[in-house]
Amino acid sequence: MKRLKIKEVLKGELVGQQVLVKGWVRTKRGSKNVNFIALNDGSTINNLQVVADVEKFGEDFLKDINTSTSLGITGDLVASQGSGQLVELNATEIVIYGKADPEKYPIQPKKHSLEFLRENAHLRFRTATFSAVFRIRHAMAFAIHQYFNNRGFVYLHTPLITGSDAEGAGQMFRVSTLDPKNPPLLEDGKIDYSQDFFGKSTNLTVSGQLEGELGATALGEIYTFGPTFRAENSNTARHLAEFWMIEPEMAFYELQDNMDLAEDFLKSLIKYALDNCMEDLEFLSKRLQEEEKNKPMDERSMELIEKLRFVLENDFIRLPYTEAIDVLKNSNHYKKNKFQYPVDWGTDLQSEHERYLVEKHFKKPVILINYPKEIKAFYMKQNADGKTVAAMDVLFPGIGEIIGGSQREEDLDKLVTRMNEMGVPAHEMEWYLDTRRFGTVPHAGFGLGFERLLLFVTGMGNIRDVIAFPRTPKNAEF
Repeated sequence: MKRLKIKEVLKGELVGQQVLVKGWVRTKRGSKNVNFIALNDGSTINNLQVVADVEKFGEDFLKDINTSTSLGITGDLVASQGSGQLVELNATEIVIYGKADPEKYPIQPKKHSLEFLRENAHLRFRTATFSAVFRIRHAMAFAIHQYFNNRGFVYLHTPLITGSDAEGAGQMFRVSTLDPKNPPLLEDGKIDYSQDFFGKSTNLTVSGQLEGELGATALGEIYTFGPTFRAENSNTARHLAEFWMIEPEMAFYELQDNMDLAEDFLKSLIKYALDNCMEDLEFLSKRLQEEEKNKPMDERSMELIEKLRFVLENDFIRLPYTEAIDVLKNSNHYKKNKFQYPVDWGTDLQSEHERYLVEKHFKKPVILINYPKEIKAFYMKQNADGKTVAAMDVLFPGIGEIIGGSQREEDLDKLVTRMNEMGVPAHEMEWYLDTRRFGTVPHAGFGLGFERLLLFVTGMGNIRDVIAFPRTPKNAEF
């Protein structure tokens, strides 16, 4: 008999038929006459209740069935006699594939802390919370590719190993095959990277943007979607050393076009989640409400599905950075010294400022534009005022910045001047400057951190809980 997914069986269309399901035991309860087994195969947040007759299967056989034991079960699908499920399976045959010792298996059918589950990340997929999170992660990855494919973008694979630092930020992971105990040295005592595998110093990439621009200035519209790396020694709920980025780059786009695409892109992804992941979202919403029930009302998060619809149903406010500073300085929050960080023109806004603009002042998502050039990267287009660049940050409730982007500087002389001002070695990036020498065009792009999007969509509070195997300082398990 062909195995069916539990998701299909639970629809109730096969009542009266014999079916075969396979999965792992979430819980088992029962009496001397009957056992009730909650079976899950990962296809849905919901379990299939299996009814096993003790006399038929025997107590000795059934006692080996515990949480996380893997089973194949054939039985008759019937309308459920109890509440909470539409159908249940009366077992006629049970095959045990793999036993799970209840004394040793760490994930028991009780509430575990997320920290405990991070310590057992290789098994946390089997919990309801994390199976929901990673089904949503899959759905969002699919929706991203679908969105760009439907709009004629080309998926470009940019290199993970690079000789450039796209952000000029340092803190990169070095890639080398040299003997760390006895590397070849130059006369001045520095390491001779000409003898390394690539003949030069190389690192893991922090962004695919610069290479993406090369593709955009020939193919029109491209996007990258892959892992990026940052050797920042930050042990926070918002930082990872390895994370995934979506970075579209578009020829002939200016700042307005870039904002339009970013807003449409985010709304499309959220709509996809609401249309295709509702059961998982409802589960995660209840989990979040339970977690925050003892917090004061003004400290609780917006209900998850309401928050997603909030973004979907509102046009994004578009606001110059200079006006945002005025809004913040005129706020009661500022006047009562409730901001932890200073608010002055020329400073980079912190999450508390961004969230105030979204959640308190405008009560809508916000796109901030035209930032001071001193706090932005060298490649951003310089505005006519000589003080600002055509940058944009998209701000969301509960999270602050979710997208950062800009129109890129297409003028060769201005770009080289800016690189020199910021200490970016132009002579090492002739390949990048060639796009300005040969057929330059206005172009723009942005970056969306995939895990940051998932924090927003799932309501999880720690970025380590939306990536399968988090890489953080002192942690590279599995």
